[in-house]
Amino acid sequence: MNSLKKLLACALSTCLWGGAGALQAAPNTEAKTEASSGSAKVLRYAFPIAETGFDPSQLSDIYSRTVTAGIFEALYLYDHLARPVQFKPLVAEGMPEVSADFRSFTIKIRPGIFFAEDPAFKGQKRELTAQDFVYSFKRFADPALKSPGWSSFEETGLLGLGELRKKALDSKKPFDYDKEIEGLRALDRYTLLIKTEKARPRLLETLLAGSDLYGALAREVVEHYGDKIAEHPVGTGPFRLAEWRRSSRIVLEKNPDYRERFYDAEATPDDAEGQALQARFKGRRIPMLDRVEIAIIEEVQPRWLSFLNAEKDFLERVPAEFISQAMPNGKVAPNLAKKGVQGFRVIGPDVGLTTFNMEDPIVGGMEPAKIALRRAISLSIDVPREIRLVRRGQAVQAQSPMVPHTTGYSADYKSETGDYDPGRAKALLDLYGYVDADGDGWRDLPDGKPLILVKNTQPDNASRQLDELWQKNLSNIGIRSEFKTAKWPENLKSARGGKFMIWGVASSASQPDGQSALQRLYGPATGGQNLARFKLPAFDALYDRLQAMPDGPERDALFLQAKRIATTYMPYKQHTHRILTDMAHPWVIGYRRPLFWQDWWQYVDIDETKKPK
Repeated sequence: MNSLKKLLACALSTCLWGGAGALQAAPNTEAKTEASSGSAKVLRYAFPIAETGFDPSQLSDIYSRTVTAGIFEALYLYDHLARPVQFKPLVAEGMPEVSADFRSFTIKIRPGIFFAEDPAFKGQKRELTAQDFVYSFKRFADPALKSPGWSSFEETGLLGLGELRKKALDSKKPFDYDKEIEGLRALDRYTLLIKTEKARPRLLETLLAGSDLYGALAREVVEHYGDKIAEHPVGTGPFRLAEWRRSSRIVLEKNPDYRERFYDAEATPDDAEGQALQARFKGRRIPMLDRVEIAIIEEVQPRWLSFLNAEKDFLERVPAEFISQAMPNGKVAPNLAKKGVQGFRVIGPDVGLTTFNMEDPIVGGMEPAKIALRRAISLSIDVPREIRLVRRGQAVQAQSPMVPHTTGYSADYKSETGDYDPGRAKALLDLYGYVDADGDGWRDLPDGKPLILVKNTQPDNASRQLDELWQKNLSNIGIRSEFKTAKWPENLKSARGGKFMIWGVASSASQPDGQSALQRLYGPATGGQNLARFKLPAFDALYDRLQAMPDGPERDALFLQAKRIATTYMPYKQHTHRILTDMAHPWVIGYRRPLFWQDWWQYVDIDETKKPK
């Protein structure tokens, strides 16, 4: 446990291993050399999973959101260097003016910010206005879009937005974007007013920050491209989409119309790595890159080799299969360190999950026998073996839905979720009638019908290894299992629609408040973040109380209740929190893994002088 706490503490300052990868403050002359380089600066890397599209209202996957984070801009952003996290204005002029009851938020938009050039603007420069945020936020409420992000908007309780959505649903008429509502108004060209039904002390981090989802779109662009808008993202951000071959290649280029913006991230005084980055880049105009080229390489060996061969400049999340070659004992391998390869290691604000469809007739339901089945499956899963063999030690055991670096998480918390006890699993199954009724060696349902679990999965190497362990674990307690294989986007679509039995997926936090993890169990979020389709009024009431309550001991006590409910009903089996290891060649300068945000490209540079000739 002490080693976990040490890693968590180190993660808050982004630890770097390997002498060649250690960052030091560079003299001003080097900064000038980097800034005046005449060749195009291109960052090349690969996603391990395909994107789904680039309409913010439709996104829940991290890979699409990484792309949109470079294109769109929210009102506020996370300071890229600050640990613990801090918020700063991005397109807003300053921090919001907040009422004493945390129900009214007034935000001024900076004048003179323009969208990237696009045919939808018919040759005119298009300035960002407060009304663009009104329109963009309303898109999440439009029933026709079926946005997975609606649940987040719904729980903020913007006055009148839910009623506007309901009217469209009941009348079966198009959503009325022109209808003014009390909770979301442009008071003038540059002033946005947001009002909520109840106190929302953390509205800044839940709604106003996060360029990957909550940046502004121009209405005329959406209307120009119609149902093709996911292929034509147009924002005010530092990059624009230049090329897209679905599930194959994504290219972004520097937005030539991007305003003057300078590196102003600020590290805390005791953060040596952050201070080095700050000294090196402070005052540099961003973005420093000219292009970002992303390939989709789902198989781990080709992705690893593409980095080793310098076909890719950066490797996000070193595959577990190659961690001993890349960073044995947490340090860059000597052969790579000699080449100047940098290593970055941090425990992620994420959790790996097995999701049970609570509406499925076999594994779903709230009856004691169904709960016992899910808990028995949980007890049968050998997570320590998963960490040791499949993840090569690059994870820690999860004990609850809460993830590291967020409120509500405790490295000392222990629950049945973290237990591996096949003997207890068998006893539970016997007690509730899941026995071998026909003598074929496999357990049957209490009514005597065959018990066969079907798990959705992906056709990649990591999934195959996890599936082999899953099947072995379930066979050990007498349960048959089968697999249904599809690409990740297809599995996500099936899960959103409730057309699955079991699926393994990982989820990353997008904010420091731990309540976002609990949205996976919040009834109104069904079809969005609540993939398990779990519905329990007592939990929903607890969740609503958490929303309005300020941080403190009383709120911490509610988090503990929420974790116990999650363990009791087991709509998800939490497996691990992953230790994330990234690597970069020496010519990639300035990388630091973001904790909750995806927009990091504008903070890195390519030093062409360090590339092999």
